[in-house]
Amino acid sequence: MKQVSLSKTNTQRQNYQGTKVKQMYIDGNTVRKIDIEERPVRKKPTNRQTRENRRKDARRATAISFGYLFVMMAFITLGCVILISYVNLQSDITNRIDHISSMESELNSLRQENDETYTKIMSEVDLEEIKKIAIGELGMKYAKDGQVITYTGEGSDYVRQYSDIPD
Repeated sequence: MKQVSLSKTNTQRQNYQGTKVKQMYIDGNTVRKIDIEERPVRKKPTNRQTRENRRKDARRATAISFGYLFVMMAFITLGCVILISYVNLQSDITNRIDHISSMESELNSLRQENDETYTKIMSEVDLEEIKKIAIGELGMKYAKDGQVITYTGEGSDYVRQYSDIPD
């Protein structure tokens, strides 16, 4: 069995509360127990004026002046108003986008319905039947050369005839 020499050392340190601690420890490989002694360090007594000043400083440090409170509340109110306005604008934009998309879908369905109705009407019209009725029952004839007069209107979609067209 091998013998190891042990040595005891005294040290002093301060703990987290500011009191000095005397500590003794053993160096070596057979450390058995840590011996810790704590002795509180006495503080110097403070006089009445110092204690009173410390209490006043503590009260001043936690007190809020009326002006500071007013300015802080004004900024908080302004921030709330801005945030509420922003949320209202976002909601309005979302509602308008939804309304526009519903109107676009309605427009597309109306166009499709209109195209289908036009196609149905045009497929049911028989031009030969119309020609036969116009010539046979109504006495209409094809125009001969010289009977067609071309007239240019002045920006209007139709022409009104108030009197006979001169030859």
